[in-house]
Amino acid sequence: MNQLSLADTEFTRKRRKTRKELFLGRMDELIPWQQLEAQIEPFYPKAGNGRRPYSLSTMLRIHFMQSSVTSLLMVRLNIV
Repeated sequence: MNQLSLADTEFTRKRRKTRKELFLGRMDELIPWQQLEAQIEPFYPKAGNGRRPYSLSTMLRIHFMQSSVTSLLMVRLNIV
């Protein structure tokens, strides 16, 4: 594990958040992840003989991010 220097800690406090960080932070505020995961968990594939499935939280976040970006593009292109 790398120890942060004093300059690194100062930089991390003052650096500007990227659009990605802002978007993901806003998603975390709006979406009740634990409740969704609890409802989907019984039906989500378990690790077995084949390839291990991705974690449920990762797949949920990817799905929501992809659907929100798609809907934003459709609005921008006046497809809706």
